[in-house]
Amino acid sequence: MTGARVLRTLPELLDAAVVTSPEAEVVFPDERTTWTALRDRSRRVAAGLAAAGVSRGDRVLLVLPSGLDAVVGIVAAASLGALPTPLNPRGTVDETAWLRADADPAVVVATPELAALAGPGSVTPADLEAGEEAIGPRDLSPDDPFVLLYTSGTTSRPRGCVHTHGAYAALGENLVDRLRLTPADRFWTPLPLHHCGGIDLLVGSLAAACTLVHVGAFTPDTAVRQLVAERATVAFPAFDTIWLPVLDHPDLRPDTVPALRTVINVGPAERMAGMQERLPSAVQISCLGGTESAGFCCVGSVDDPPGKRAGTSGVPLPGMEARVADPETGRECGPDEIGEFLHRGVSRMAYYHGDPATTAERIDDDGWFHTGDLVRRDAEGRLTFVSRLKDMLKVGGENVAAAEVEGRLATHPAVGVVAVVGAPDARLGEVAAAFVELTPVARRLDHAALVSELQAHCAEVLATFKVPRWVEFVETWPMSGTKIQKGALRERIAALLADRGVVEAPRLSRRALVG
Repeated sequence: MTGARVLRTLPELLDAAVVTSPEAEVVFPDERTTWTALRDRSRRVAAGLAAAGVSRGDRVLLVLPSGLDAVVGIVAAASLGALPTPLNPRGTVDETAWLRADADPAVVVATPELAALAGPGSVTPADLEAGEEAIGPRDLSPDDPFVLLYTSGTTSRPRGCVHTHGAYAALGENLVDRLRLTPADRFWTPLPLHHCGGIDLLVGSLAAACTLVHVGAFTPDTAVRQLVAERATVAFPAFDTIWLPVLDHPDLRPDTVPALRTVINVGPAERMAGMQERLPSAVQISCLGGTESAGFCCVGSVDDPPGKRAGTSGVPLPGMEARVADPETGRECGPDEIGEFLHRGVSRMAYYHGDPATTAERIDDDGWFHTGDLVRRDAEGRLTFVSRLKDMLKVGGENVAAAEVEGRLATHPAVGVVAVVGAPDARLGEVAAAFVELTPVARRLDHAALVSELQAHCAEVLATFKVPRWVEFVETWPMSGTKIQKGALRERIAALLADRGVVEAPRLSRRALVG
């Protein structure tokens, strides 16, 4: 590994930010405070947590909307050596109950309106802060656990990833380096604070001693107002389901966000190029990682040419290593070969909470975490996401990457957000089915004609077996956190075909599709 550095803890990052930028802020649409005031408040809440019996190593469940209460709760619990465990406040009662049982927290913190979701015995942030003398952070090591983050669970029950203080401190400082952050920056995100992306920007802003601007409960209107009014300089929307509605907003133009210099997104090269064209004043880069790598393993460079920025996710961050390996043999793949993405290093998770068997299964004896993602590496070492191992379709014996079909569909002007899954088929085993959210203008078009047009669009550059046999138009998506639940979409297309009495897709010919 390269880029060794002195690892720190979250309280140390906060103290340094207060010294460097005492007036830098944490900003939400309806509330804001300085890092200095936030540190003071978090110390009062830490005293309340300690009085409630929280000690080193305990979990503190946070059922809170993304706002100052959530930031304070994270900082306060971490300063005690406990593990803040933020949950999705939009989860169901059953989902939250399962996560609560898994985390086995010492204390559950919830706002009054979320008390029913949190379950019995929760306390409010105001309860913890009332009447308590502030206490400073415990004596912490970078190797101490910092946070318990649950994966989004798109295909199975969520897993709790435990990261250390040192892992996240290193991640924050790496973001400062790769994104060239300074104390003058205003770092914007809509990613919630129960998601690794939200925690990433919290810690990255602390490492940079800059202002964190968070949209709270995301709506395109709120996001655009905030980007404009708060003069955001770097934005991390990450997902096209978030950024496309922002780009569609009439008040989002280069002249309304003149300070915005960098945007970090992920997606197929075609979609990335299209989003870059729509806001040419800000350089768009990509990233690669997941909850188990503290959000980021690789981040692109603003100095790369446009094609590389759109088509790759850059090289590993300092202190992180990546391998591309044959998933069956473990052989190291050469340039442009597709293999499984493995990573290890300073920001790799420590373990899965309460699950040593899965920890041992996913982290090998040499410390490599096996992601289940398929990637390729170019000759310069930049990595590109191809597909999930489980997101490869087998159409009549031929491998089809859902991401490849999604990338082609994304270049059609009628297509907003798209997700491709496998649909059962009596002849071919499975075929591609595309779920498409149309752009606002295209929603008025004839849907039957659009199906044929989208199939022809794919057939122009893709083999016929990759062309979606089924196209379904949607206005909302089944979501898990910030990710589309493809498992739910697979179940939906299977049910739709069963209801229609269809067991075999129509046969397609290139000549009929494109002439």
